[in-house]
Amino acid sequence: MGKKPAIPTLLVVDDEPAILYAFREVFQEPDVRLLTSPTAADGLAKVSEHRPNAIVLDVNLPDMSGLDLFRRIHEFDAKIPVIFITAHGKTETAIEAMKLGALDYLLKPFDVDELTRLVGRAFEISRLMRVPAVLAEEAPADDESADVLIGRCPAMQKVYKSIGRVASQDMTVLVLGESGTGKELVARAIYHHSNRSSGPFLAINCAAIPETLLESELFGHEKGSFTGADRKRIGKFEQCNGGTLFLDEIGDMTPLTQTKILRVLQEQRFERVGGNETIQTDVRVITATNRNLEELVAAGRFRGDLYYRLRVYTIELPPLRERGDDLPLLVEHFTRRFNHELGKEVNSVSVAALDLLRQYPWPGNVREMQSVLKQAILETTGPVLIPDFLPVTVLAAGPAADAVGSSNTASPSDVATPLAALPDLDQFVGERVEAGCESLHGEWMSLMERHLLLRVLQRTEGNQAQAAKLLGIDRGTLREKIRSLQISIDRAVS
Repeated sequence: MGKKPAIPTLLVVDDEPAILYAFREVFQEPDVRLLTSPTAADGLAKVSEHRPNAIVLDVNLPDMSGLDLFRRIHEFDAKIPVIFITAHGKTETAIEAMKLGALDYLLKPFDVDELTRLVGRAFEISRLMRVPAVLAEEAPADDESADVLIGRCPAMQKVYKSIGRVASQDMTVLVLGESGTGKELVARAIYHHSNRSSGPFLAINCAAIPETLLESELFGHEKGSFTGADRKRIGKFEQCNGGTLFLDEIGDMTPLTQTKILRVLQEQRFERVGGNETIQTDVRVITATNRNLEELVAAGRFRGDLYYRLRVYTIELPPLRERGDDLPLLVEHFTRRFNHELGKEVNSVSVAALDLLRQYPWPGNVREMQSVLKQAILETTGPVLIPDFLPVTVLAAGPAADAVGSSNTASPSDVATPLAALPDLDQFVGERVEAGCESLHGEWMSLMERHLLLRVLQRTEGNQAQAAKLLGIDRGTLREKIRSLQISIDRAVS
């Protein structure tokens, strides 16, 4: 059985017992492994011994200032995200630490929701920097932790060569491709193979942040610069000094933010929102988009000078539907990976299931495939993944059920056969009483439930997801009822 991945480790360095108690209440196993230290010396020892995924650090410690401890931690491992906690009126030290690369800071007394959100973000940033993004031939055979670029088709071979050529060159890279093709993975592979791999790697999804906040997220802001700016904020270009910043979905940026991005690419300088101080930085920028930037430039929605600056070097990822025989390789890789994560022992994928996966168009590309396989492996009850365990969306796109075997859906023409009417209920009861039945209640309920499920499945044309929604039950429960009531969904619901 595969070994489950290690839970993330959080180290809290603070000399206040109440603060440490609060953290123990909020962060508990099996979600988080929590370590605590009351002094800087003990904190440093735990950093060396345990290599935590994230650190929460008090500004004031009895044996060393928080800033000095941060510098020591940063020298030891610059990839550990550090969050400062500080009292009101003592934020300058925390802000100074952010300028040096700390992730963020929280004010005492802190909000639990904000704390958990920030620690979760720190864990994700730690994963992006620590988990290697490598090419398939570089991945150790027994290492399931690496994020691997899988594929042997010509288009993917071209991607690998491009990563090799540009990784060590300190230039801007534009990664193009549909949503879910692995653009962030390419950006991380460039980072891990670059001369900046010992520095930070931060990723921003420009489409996921409201345009009013994106500029502040990237460049920071001064206190009072806009409504809600109750404290100074250090932006990603300042935090990521000496490292790599990945800007995903850059085609969704507003014209004002585009202008500031252009300046930072040209001069490596910017001002915080609402500030006059010019900040110097040293950041490599990798961008990505699933949009056609040339069309946006022609429509006046994207700056032409920024587009030409971004496309100094371009890498284009192919959609999964155009990758030919890469699909079985991806299925094999993700099956091993999710066995490892879920503690399952799915040893193979049946020919029928693989045929369905081949025929599905994968609009969500590799990201969708991961989701589908993880769900299917979780559902699988034996060593072989068969069509029964695939989601209805994949089954619905497959061939007619008689070519595949048992399926979980049917096309509208396949379910045109009318269902049998409900038998005469009085007659049914009379016959069972005369037969001396001692389980009439159970038989009656099964009869009613079977009739209901048959009618609903006919109405939804065999779509189990829609049927489960109409019935108010989850799809796993519906699947179990279909099996126990011996309902067949092949070419017709029967």
